[in-house]
Amino acid sequence: QVQLVESGGGLVQAGDSLRLSCVASGRMSYVYTLGWFRQAPGKEREFLSALSWIYSDTYYADSVRGRFTISRDNAKNTLYLQMNTLKPEDTAVYYCAAAGTGPISALPVAAEYWGQGTQVTVSS
Repeated sequence: QVQLVESGGGLVQAGDSLRLSCVASGRMSYVYTLGWFRQAPGKEREFLSALSWIYSDTYYADSVRGRFTISRDNAKNTLYLQMNTLKPEDTAVYYCAAAGTGPISALPVAAEYWGQGTQVTVSS
């Protein structure tokens, strides 16, 4: 089992930045891919970004490439999502997810573990 706990969400204004964290615990030797999703009210879950917990691969959805940066701290078992130039349409619950396999771009179908989510609200 792998447990994921997100934090760092909040209420910000358009143009602000925010960094989300996801602390992973449990069977970390199983984890190959970690990534971020979001779900806005009334919308489907959206895949944002992923990275390999072992290698240097990263993946970004077109909607966030250039504004969001995914990173990790293996020593702290923590995944990050740096979000810059936030827009009202970025308002959503943000989730981290983990999978025991790659490729990292397949996380939407491979994700096995999910965090509880953290709310991000961007006011205009």
